[in-house]
Amino acid sequence: MILFPNAKINIGLNIVSKRPDGFHNLESIFYPLAIKDALEVIEDDNLQFSSSGIAIPGASNDNLCLKAYHLLKQDFKTLPPVRIHLHKNIPIGAGLGGGSADASFFIRMMNQKFDLQMDNSKMEHYASKIGSDCAFFIQNKPAYALEKGDQLSPLDLNLDSYFFVLIMPEVQVSTAEAYRGVRVSPNDMPLTELIKLPITEWKFHIKNDFEPSVFSKYSVIAQIKDSLYEAGALYASMSGSGSSVYGIFNEPTKLPQLEKLNKVFYVLN
Repeated sequence: MILFPNAKINIGLNIVSKRPDGFHNLESIFYPLAIKDALEVIEDDNLQFSSSGIAIPGASNDNLCLKAYHLLKQDFKTLPPVRIHLHKNIPIGAGLGGGSADASFFIRMMNQKFDLQMDNSKMEHYASKIGSDCAFFIQNKPAYALEKGDQLSPLDLNLDSYFFVLIMPEVQVSTAEAYRGVRVSPNDMPLTELIKLPITEWKFHIKNDFEPSVFSKYSVIAQIKDSLYEAGALYASMSGSGSSVYGIFNEPTKLPQLEKLNKVFYVLN
């Protein structure tokens, strides 16, 4: 059985407050983006994991798909061993939620393949134990995210008529590093209201609070955002804590000058 986990972007990311547990409360809009991995699961005599495509850092035993398997196995004792193969295409360390998507799609696949009879709420429960944004990928629809990014509300937002360009520079920004430089900066108006503005107005009102500190350390990321606006993007932003930057365009656009030093994805959702 094969599924194709997709990426997500953040449209706006506001750090609202610091939590007593050391995490931050945030406000963001999660939007699915059609850049995809490929995930295959086959029943086997032994639990196995392998990968291809983009190299995944760290030990394979620490992969989130395996973590999701062991989590399910605690409650579904009859779950058989499986052989997992992940072909990685979503850039890593890019603020695109690729690892979270893989884990959540794995949960969805196991539910379907072995008839575990979990509804979305139950699958989201397991996904949220793996990572703050994992639950989003269970329903995989635009959502308004609060707290650690794990409190989700459906959002009526359709950008299918637009063309996305996503730029991945040869730079990785660790989430811990990004959070060390961020400042609490809540919006006067919630993103659920700002997103209703014409898309041409978003650049004046919808911000990513990670950008100031990340841009000051990695000027190449700031330059990519400027280049997207110069090329005619209606809205451009770093996704999550970086380092990827996306632009939303009215029509298909090629940016060969950015392809020379960066990986570029052209996406029509």
